[in-house]
Amino acid sequence: MRLSTGANGGDYVTLREFWGRHPLAYHMAEPGSWQSIRKLGLLSTSALLDLFEVPAATRLSIETRRRPDPVPIEHPTYGKAVIRDQRVLSEKRLASCLTNGMTVSKWLRLLNSRVFLWLDEKRLNVLRGAEAYRAKRQCILTVDVRRLVETHGERVLLTQMNTGTPRPFAFPRGSETFRTIEGYQRRRAVELTIDREVRDIRNFVLKV
Repeated sequence: MRLSTGANGGDYVTLREFWGRHPLAYHMAEPGSWQSIRKLGLLSTSALLDLFEVPAATRLSIETRRRPDPVPIEHPTYGKAVIRDQRVLSEKRLASCLTNGMTVSKWLRLLNSRVFLWLDEKRLNVLRGAEAYRAKRQCILTVDVRRLVETHGERVLLTQMNTGTPRPFAFPRGSETFRTIEGYQRRRAVELTIDREVRDIRNFVLKV
């Protein structure tokens, strides 16, 4: 990996500054999913659908429409998995804040193609405390950001908002919402995202 850790000038963050500011990241998964994640990796929705060989007609709905409830899937080799719901997402509110020709279905497909980790534990706890999730146990992975970025940094993109819901504020969002670490200005990042999958996530997990 050839990402620079030194100064890059202007108002842009360096790698050292980034992982100094964000030493830990957090991922919330279905309870009981750690053994599967440890074996198969941390997969985006699209990568999971590929692995489980879900038929095109079924996956189209999963990837391009809001999921009001969790979606269980099954495979003869890999067993069972659950794709998380998107209960807190309002498609109408989302449509009002998309930019540059982005549509709701394109945005959802984009989100489903990436793995997401929170860079702020407070944000994680807000999600855990949401009405849809507060009564249910969750599997929380605490990840070493530096080691993750040193290995997968070229596939990492950051955001400054919760991209999964336009609440409480419908901030404008589109393809420009996701930035590389070295293209990220000196403001606090909210989400760390990685393209498709992190097969070796077990190497970076500090606590489950």
